[in-house]
Amino acid sequence: MIKTGIIGGSGYTGGELIRILLNHPHAEIDFVYSTTRAGKPISSAHPDLLGMTDLQFSGEINPNVDVVFLCLGHGNSKAFLNENPFSASTKIIDLSNDFRLQADSMFNGKRFIYGLPELNKSAIQSAEAIANPGCFATAIQLALLPLAKADLLNHEIHVNAVTGSTGAGVGLSATSHFSWRNNNVSWYKPFTHQHLGEIGESLKSFGNAVGKLMFLPNRGNFTRGILATSYTQFEGSLDDAKKLYAAFYKDAVFTHMSEEEINLKQVVNTNQCHIHLHKHEDLLLVTSAIDNLLKGASGQAVQNMNLMFGFPETEGLLLKAGVF
Repeated sequence: MIKTGIIGGSGYTGGELIRILLNHPHAEIDFVYSTTRAGKPISSAHPDLLGMTDLQFSGEINPNVDVVFLCLGHGNSKAFLNENPFSASTKIIDLSNDFRLQADSMFNGKRFIYGLPELNKSAIQSAEAIANPGCFATAIQLALLPLAKADLLNHEIHVNAVTGSTGAGVGLSATSHFSWRNNNVSWYKPFTHQHLGEIGESLKSFGNAVGKLMFLPNRGNFTRGILATSYTQFEGSLDDAKKLYAAFYKDAVFTHMSEEEINLKQVVNTNQCHIHLHKHEDLLLVTSAIDNLLKGASGQAVQNMNLMFGFPETEGLLLKAGVF
């Protein structure tokens, strides 16, 4: 059994980590750190865990845990690690965007590996620290990586994606308030979303030219999931595309191709990514769907932990969707 610590356990991603780790056969939660809830039961923030655990939030950290998950707001992980150093043997998995870009990957003598298993599996297995990908970034990269590797992203790429309200975090805001969000859809950060940087670095990691990526994110009137539609020019046939994607994801345990059109309910509450291909004239449409809190955050973080410690990649993550 390895000992795990969670920093920032009262939010959505922290809550999902707790749920997964409580049922992980090779990991136990040593502490869940919180500055505002220290001494209170975990169920005070996550009432669905009432009766599932007697753990309480801690006001102290154990610097000698085997792995620590940072579930802090963007820009806060670096400051926390500077103020709260962990042992040299503690592995770090950060769920913020602090270390995702190559320019930010070195910190206090550790190199943060970009934690997209379908792209960097071997590097993750030997990593000391992981920068967990963003949720939109995960859905979009998994849709486009096979084309990038085959040098078939030379033309402009258009992406339209919609995410659930949990993508905005547990804090209240004008656009996450029920009265505003319910029965409503809107776009935000058009063509300037913060995940574009990490997406671009991954797509260019094969050394091939990549066309301009035009990304329009949308707020959906639901709580969980991301559905992304990406399209670009593609000269081959639909069968050519299917063979290309099947070859790229042949060893992927959580990313699967669907012959049928896909929807969010297939993947919500799972660590799966489902992808569907459609050809229209000279355009290839790639639809991808994930749960933003699992494959887009906490589930992928545990997937990375499994790879780092040599556990089966699917350990603790064989979760069932609720499709009805």
